[in-house]
This record gives sequence, C-alpha cells and structure tokens, in this order.
Amino acid sequence: MRYKLTLAYNGENYHGWQTQPNAPTVQETLERAFSVVLRQNISITGCGRTDTGVHAEFYVAHFDTYDINAKIGDLIHKMNSFLPKDIAIYSIEPVGDDFNARFSAVKRSYRYWIHTRKDPFLDRSSWLVPYPIDIEKMNQACKILMQHTDFASFCKAGSDNKTTICHISSAQWTQDGHRIKFEITADRFLRNMVRAIVGTMVDLGLGKTSLADFEGIIKSHKRSSAGQSVPAKGLALVDIRY
Repeated sequence: MRYKLTLAYNGENYHGWQTQPNAPTVQETLERAFSVVLRQNISITGCGRTDTGVHAEFYVAHFDTYDINAKIGDLIHKMNSFLPKDIAIYSIEPVGDDFNARFSAVKRSYRYWIHTRKDPFLDRSSWLVPYPIDIEKMNQACKILMQHTDFASFCKAGSDNKTTICHISSAQWTQDGHRIKFEITADRFLRNMVRAIVGTMVDLGLGKTSLADFEGIIKSHKRSSAGQSVPAKGLALVDIRY
C-alpha cells in the first residue's frame, strides 16, 4: 500500500533532502528510521529537493509498505521518538497508488526571512542585512518577476533541468519592524532559484541596481547576471498543494 507522509525539518545539520554519498540528508535519515521500525527496507519519495541548510516547515513524501492502517498512530509516535529532534512527522495516511509526492504536486510555496538588526535569536534562521531596504521597490520587482516564465538567470549553473520554465502565481515582500519576509509560490522551482531571486532583489532594495536592471537580468537568461545566492538558513519550504 502507498502512504502519504507529512513532516517538517530543520535543515541546518543536513546536506539537503536527497540521499548523497558520505553526507547526512533528510531522506537517508527517514528511510533508515522507517526501515528499522517497520522491519523492511523502505524507500521514500519526496515532493522535491531542498539544498544544504534549507528548512521545511511543511514537507510531503510517500512510501510503499504493507498494510499499517491499524497502527498509524502508534507508528507516528515511534518514529518521532526514534528520529532526531530536527525532524518531526505530523501525519501518515493511506493514498491511492497513483499519488506521487513529487509529480502530483501543482504548487509549492517558499518563505525567506531577513532581519535588519542584529538579533541573537534569529541568527540561525534568518539572514542579517543591517541596512535600509526599499521594500516598495522590491515589490515592484515582484510584479516584473510574474510577467516572465523563463528563470534561467536564477538557476544554479550546471543544473540538469530539462526546462527553466516556471509559472509563478504569487511573490511578495512584507516588513514588520526589523523583520522582512519574502513569500513566493510557483508550480515548480529550479535549483537555488529562490535564494538567487532574493539576492538579486536585495541588491535592488539596497539601491545597487534598478528595476530596468532587474528585468534585464531575467531576460539575459544568464546566472552570472543575477545577484548572489543568499544564505540557506533563511529559506523554508512552507506549503505543497495537490
């Protein structure tokens, strides 16, 4: 039977979601834990990759195993006791065999946090930019962003994407005191895309570039034209829609 798994993780101690040789990942940690508890080899398919250090406040995966419907509540408790503190399972539910955590998803949402004043309680989950940032201009850039679909300029060089086309349905910056939040939703994201968008928009907000420059960067389809890839610690996957 196939089961849908919802979970969250702090990515600080992991080299992303996907299993890698000689590096701890979330997928590897989950598969090892499930295999021990269920006493069979379990392979888990996630809704997508996250890079090293990126978090997930809401993540969806699926796996196949024997009928565990009668003991799902007990299994969640056992798994959360077995897993490290930086991974938490919220639910396990049966789904049809045609459900695929990755390919059945139609929208994904990410959130990025910035703080403009040194704050020891935010340092591990937010990027410090201690300068005035023009949020209004960055939101104008969001409108430009949503007029385009080819985001090769924000894709990590050397990525093996079949296409760099993505459809962004929403993108917005908001500020509350010394905390700034960027939220973006699209049907898919390229590797490093959100962090490159944030870095490029922050250059705009700091007055280093103009709105015309921003649109030119998108149209160039060159990663070298865009801004830096900002630190992973401020980024989290926050929603998946099916």
